Amino acid sequence: MSKKKTNVAVSVNGGNIDRSLRQLKKKIEREGVVRDMKRVVYFESPTQKRRKRLIRAIKQNYLKMVSKGLAQ
Repeated sequence: MSKKKTNVAVSVNGGNIDRSLRQLKKKIEREGVVRDMKRVVYFESPTQKRRKRLIRAIKQNYLKMVSKGLAQ
């Protein structure tokens, strides 16, 4: 779990609340706020943390390979 505290803010311009809400959701997703909250709520053993990190790294590498046309 990251110890950093981030303030995510989006200003509403021209009364377009739907657009601002979408921007806020994207920022929250990029910051990993939901993922960190889930880690706090549910206990996760160190082995599970390492395994999830490894799986995430494998997926990211695979997606990079696919985007470059190196994977099958």
